[in-house]
Amino acid sequence: MFTLLLPALAIIIGFVLLIWSADKFVLGASNTARSFSISPLIVGVVIVGLGTSAPEMLVSAMAAADGNTGLSIGNAIGSNITNIGLMLGITAMLYPLQIHSKLLKREMPVLLAIITLSYFILWDRELSFANGLLLLTLMFLMLAFTIWEAKNQPDDALSQEILEELPEQVSKGEAIKWLLIGIFILIASSRILVWGAVEIAEYFQVSDLIIGLTIVAIGTSLPELAATITAARKKEYDLALGNIIGSNIFNILGVMALPGLIRPGTFDSVVLTRDYPVMLGLTIALLIFSIAWRKGTTGVLARVEGGLLLAAYIGYMFWLYTGLIDTVV
Repeated sequence: MFTLLLPALAIIIGFVLLIWSADKFVLGASNTARSFSISPLIVGVVIVGLGTSAPEMLVSAMAAADGNTGLSIGNAIGSNITNIGLMLGITAMLYPLQIHSKLLKREMPVLLAIITLSYFILWDRELSFANGLLLLTLMFLMLAFTIWEAKNQPDDALSQEILEELPEQVSKGEAIKWLLIGIFILIASSRILVWGAVEIAEYFQVSDLIIGLTIVAIGTSLPELAATITAARKKEYDLALGNIIGSNIFNILGVMALPGLIRPGTFDSVVLTRDYPVMLGLTIALLIFSIAWRKGTTGVLARVEGGLLLAAYIGYMFWLYTGLIDTVV
């Protein structure tokens, strides 16, 4: 039992520090950018948007550097499944979401297209350097497109909510201090978390992929849960859904690219036959639920839809659990 205590503490401490440092990183990075007269909208779309995905990025980078490709890939895919099924499911059950943003209506199909494209890129079960570079290039193109769209539609509901939720302003010196502290603790806490997760996986003799899909994915998605529930409570419904869509796009294009760029290799075929279809199915369900936008109407992600998303996530977790039991037996 004592053998498990230290890794379990490492995971808990890693998660706490990861979430805290991600928040400080966003505070420092956004204020540093604003001190150089960068547009507040760009700060909101790029820095704040990517900042909430910093935990996934750092954990996947550390795992890849240690040769735990399964943990990296599991974290990216598992975070997307968790974001929609668990995080958005819980949020919609607490605060039904009314969707008004035209930007979101376009980004939902884009997310679906990105997931489908990445599936075919990874069809050979190899995450090569070229694949990683392609995914990263697509991420930068997507960022540029998102910024262009937001600047051309400043009155859009999502653009307005992004501007309203920018982090508090601090002095330039204070911003740089929090930026450096945030980066340092992000890296350190990611290292602690990855070590604990790998030790737990080895103790229970389960793959690092499973740990990435479950424990690590839930932990690294907590900033999205906090941001989404906070936005929904303030009736900033477009921002609540936008947090999830933006994070999922970044996870596929940015986080998934890191293992290929850092340590190329192959991965378990079950990723393509089990986990990718679940991620794709949840994304399609979200599109159908929230795009019940017919002409002249707004989309609504109500408690029923939230409950269905949450039920699908619980079913997926049960599927993973029964798979583990079968493996042990």
